[in-house]
Amino acid sequence: MEKCISVLGSTGSIGTQTLDVARTHDMRVYALAANRNIDLLERQTREFHPEKVCVFEESQYLTLKERLVDLPVKVLCGMDGLCDIAGDRTADVVLNAVVGMVGLLPTLTAISAGMDIALANKETLVAGGSLVMEQAARKGVAIYPVDSEHSAIFQCLQGNQRKQLSKIILTASGGPFFGKKREELKKMTAADALKHPNWNMGSKITVDSATLMNKGLEFIEAKWLFDLTPEQIEVVVHRQSVVHSAVEYQDYSVIAQLGVPDMKIPIQYALLYPDRMPCPTKRLSLTDYGSLTFEKPDLETFTCLKTAITAMKRGGTAPCIVNGANEVAVAAFLQGKIGFLDIGTLAEQAMEFIPQEEITCYADVIRADTKAREFVRSRISE
Repeated sequence: MEKCISVLGSTGSIGTQTLDVARTHDMRVYALAANRNIDLLERQTREFHPEKVCVFEESQYLTLKERLVDLPVKVLCGMDGLCDIAGDRTADVVLNAVVGMVGLLPTLTAISAGMDIALANKETLVAGGSLVMEQAARKGVAIYPVDSEHSAIFQCLQGNQRKQLSKIILTASGGPFFGKKREELKKMTAADALKHPNWNMGSKITVDSATLMNKGLEFIEAKWLFDLTPEQIEVVVHRQSVVHSAVEYQDYSVIAQLGVPDMKIPIQYALLYPDRMPCPTKRLSLTDYGSLTFEKPDLETFTCLKTAITAMKRGGTAPCIVNGANEVAVAAFLQGKIGFLDIGTLAEQAMEFIPQEEITCYADVIRADTKAREFVRSRISE
């Protein structure tokens, strides 16, 4: 049966690789959405002939509409456009690969419509995990993880009894600054941080990998996706990015998922689950790697991971606050306004300064996120 998909964030790293998978398996692309890259969005539209396209940046809407006037496609814009696509049940699954808090409302909209979701947007679960998982359970919606680590855990759980899980082992590449100490990190620039050793990702996620905040956000995601306590999640630095994560069961057997570091593998698994088909990537050769290494993360140097774990333990809006503060801090770092270590400092300060509250609705998440962003902006401007 032909799979029909909608892709939010189609021009980003995950989105373009999703379309590689779609080409390989002749998937029907019902809708595409991008932030502002209308040049690539236009090319994607002409290739895949979706029925709907959306550009989030509203200033690009009229230009995109003019460019696509010769095609029978409905052009949308802004958050309303994202949510229109997310809630459209014509597609079988919606892949959410937008970056940042922007992704939360489309996820909730898709759940409300009863749409299954392939989830690559971290902030959906980091900021609103309790809301998302509660509503998904109530609507009977499946959430298929796209992150390589969470996909690995999901795969390792197949064919086993969930109640027999003891803990998960979440692997981290360590990023481009692995082994460096704080004195060295003071000198690191955005160009340095964007040189990831294994993965091809967008700039925000690549910086998050350099600070280890990415692993902190994944720690929080894992708690919600797999209903775990913080004590059941172990982070291990694995430089080769071949073991994508593992599950330990009560008999102390550990089952891991391995593969080359290529996001097309978890993307395809999320879209085609439970089927496995040839993937447009390389096969893994263990002999080519020769050896695989595992080390404990340095929480005192890479404080972002420590802060995210603390936020998860505190619960409520604490993870949302850390996430919002981090987004603004990373943007400022990429613009050269703050230093590399300031990212972690600002995220920790926001968590300590802003009172945490319980999350009962979407408005609670947005309020906490807004406070965190305002806090960091005020500190940067001082």
